[in-house]
Amino acid sequence: MSVNSSQLHNSETIVTMASNGTAHEPVFLVFGRSGWIGGLLGELLKQQGARFEYATSRLEDRAGILAEIERVKPTHVLNAAGMTGRPNVDWCEDHKVETIRANVIGCLNLADVCTQQGIHMTYYGTGCIFHYDDEFKIGGKGFKESDKPNFTGSYYSYTKAMVESLLKEYPNVLTLRVRMPIVPSLTYPRNFITKIIKYDKVVNIPNSMTVLTELLPYSIEMAKRKLTGIMNFTNPGAISHNEILELYKQYIDPEFTWQNFTIEEQAKVIVAPRSNNLLDTTRIESEFPGILPIKDSLVKYVFEPNALQKEEVRAAQLAAKSRATTCRPGNATQMFTLAMRSARVPCREQLWGLAAL
Repeated sequence: MSVNSSQLHNSETIVTMASNGTAHEPVFLVFGRSGWIGGLLGELLKQQGARFEYATSRLEDRAGILAEIERVKPTHVLNAAGMTGRPNVDWCEDHKVETIRANVIGCLNLADVCTQQGIHMTYYGTGCIFHYDDEFKIGGKGFKESDKPNFTGSYYSYTKAMVESLLKEYPNVLTLRVRMPIVPSLTYPRNFITKIIKYDKVVNIPNSMTVLTELLPYSIEMAKRKLTGIMNFTNPGAISHNEILELYKQYIDPEFTWQNFTIEEQAKVIVAPRSNNLLDTTRIESEFPGILPIKDSLVKYVFEPNALQKEEVRAAQLAAKSRATTCRPGNATQMFTLAMRSARVPCREQLWGLAAL
């Protein structure tokens, strides 16, 4: 991939960044080691042979962050830390102070330090801050980066929308709107597909989604290009729950069945409402013209590889269900590794699909 030589807005920032390394050898400091995306970023940077370290300081610990930056001297900070809640975002409804501390105070603190130190920061945020309405109808236009969030139905989304609006003022920050992230492992519990194949009933609404296998490498390149502002970080187009389950049935389990229910029925079994939307992908397509539409990306990176070992995948899913009733993993990265081993994915290259990039 060719690197765009676009610079940060502030000339003083550019000078400071030059002192932290050369344009040919970026140094990454990654926040969120124990999280899903943070763990995957480390694996990806390792595969690329990039210089990086995981941060050990807390997001709200300004002195600790400054000390770590002085020691590592990064040219780029990747912030994949934050609070999503366990087992899902409903947790945030009863833990609002903790959610504020991580998703607002901590994130802004890190961005502010990076600005003062002249370091580019990429923030892995969320696109779950919009929902279909009278102007943005299902099947109609998508929400652009410039559109104001219109969904605050969950406290998680409320804090994410708040911090995104504040991060816009920092000239060195790139905010990526991730939605319903997907990886090849059909046993990893936070994978969107893994979730819906285990539900008794699902809603059937088209949504923008992020196939991490394809898009996460793009985020590293975006950081190298020093892109800033907001980026809708999803594959082009939208796909519904039923369409995904049809693909699962076609490629993995011909006997698979499911039932639908309405949003009103769903509301009776969850605490906070969920976001459903289509994000406009004009900006990311302009940076990476080869990005695949969501259905094509799912087929290439998820369903075709798993179809080659469908019996092993189905056995691994049964084993994962059994393990889930007897133990809980220590962290998301460990569970990701265990899930991939269970599915017998031969190598990390197949896991990520990096050979196609």
